[in-house]
Parts: sequence; structure tokens; C-alpha cells
Amino acid sequence: MLLTALDAGVSPETLRKIESGRIATPAFPTIAAIADVLGLSLDAVWSEINKPDGGAELPRPTRPARERLAS
Repeated sequence: MLLTALDAGVSPETLRKIESGRIATPAFPTIAAIADVLGLSLDAVWSEINKPDGGAELPRPTRPARERLAS
């Protein structure tokens, strides 16, 4: 999580708050940056949060954070 937060340009605490629901409506640029770091399209994020069942787990990132840092 630390590497994801840093790669996205957000604090680890902010990412923790988003994950736990303590930030109910994060800013769009924050979500866009996190999605980019995780290798997710905004379309994929949007479709997941709009599923009738409340959304399933998003696909896993295509490359681990350690790999992204090494490149």
C-alpha cells in the first residue's frame, strides 16, 4: 500500500482512509491517480462501483508495485 500511495502522489493515510471508507467521496484526480498506478482504467473502476450488488473486487494490477518502481 505504501508504494501504491507514493506512486499515486497521495499520502498512505489518505489511501488508508479511502480503503476503509472514512473518505466517502475522494477527489476525482486522486482516484484517477490511484487507478493509473494500479493499472486500472477509469471505465473499469466506474463499472465496478455501479454494479447492482455494490461492486465486486477490482481486477489486480498488471504489475506489482516493486516492478513498477524498478522500471
